[in-house]
Amino acid sequence: MLALAGAAERADRTYPLSEPVLLGLRHGGTPPPVHLLLPGDAGELAGYAQLAGDAGELVVHPQARRQGRGRALASAALAVAGGADPPGRLRLWAHGDHPGAAGLARSLGFTRTRVLLQLRRPLTGPLPEPRLPAGVAVRPYRPGADDGAWLAVNARAFADHPEQGRWTAADLRLRQAEPWFDPAGFLLAVREPDGQLLGFHWTKVHPGSDPIGEVYVLGVDPAAHGLGLGAALTLAGLHHLRERGLDRAMLYVDESNPAAIGLYTKLGFTRWSADVSYASR
Repeated sequence: MLALAGAAERADRTYPLSEPVLLGLRHGGTPPPVHLLLPGDAGELAGYAQLAGDAGELVVHPQARRQGRGRALASAALAVAGGADPPGRLRLWAHGDHPGAAGLARSLGFTRTRVLLQLRRPLTGPLPEPRLPAGVAVRPYRPGADDGAWLAVNARAFADHPEQGRWTAADLRLRQAEPWFDPAGFLLAVREPDGQLLGFHWTKVHPGSDPIGEVYVLGVDPAAHGLGLGAALTLAGLHHLRERGLDRAMLYVDESNPAAIGLYTKLGFTRWSADVSYASR
């Protein structure tokens, strides 16, 4: 499955599977995700889809496209969603907003419902220093000791977010066990002297021959809005990534969140690509 995803990435210049899908491949989930495998003419893996709840993703090998295999996978995914208890609609993500995915979605009656933008900026040029409000300090995350406080602030900061605000302790532990996890790059803004958690910037480094840093999760407790912590924490994380030797950074943000897009644009980020969620009617 990973080899199939790699072949699609080389052809499309966009990785076709999200982090939750990769975690579902390696660790399963509760309830376990549904895996759909589509063989090619010689028995090789020509396509793969994964469904978790009402959300799914699919990928077809570049050499097996334009043969109806994407439609077959999507139709099978619709059948799985329709057979659920209770039956519900299906949401499928298309990474990179590929025209072929858009055409397939329209032909199957899916509607475009959500756009997740990927923004990037270089780290080689001028990078302003973070300006923290008086009485606020930034320190690294302490696994175990900070878990409960972070989960509470994350839930409040992303109360209206369809995925992030629902994270549980199990979701947090799963990512702490990933090889990329580095508590030194998980920055917390705390109030002095009582240590109350006000916000956070969790950074991530994507390794490989061309590594890139990521603003993985950035959140501020609603009670601390108006202090400028969003910009300060973003810059603190970007400085950390640059100190790691990285020359660029990326992030994902919902197209429907103009406040966040405005913040990141002011800090030098520009649009790179888009992922689109399609929902069955």
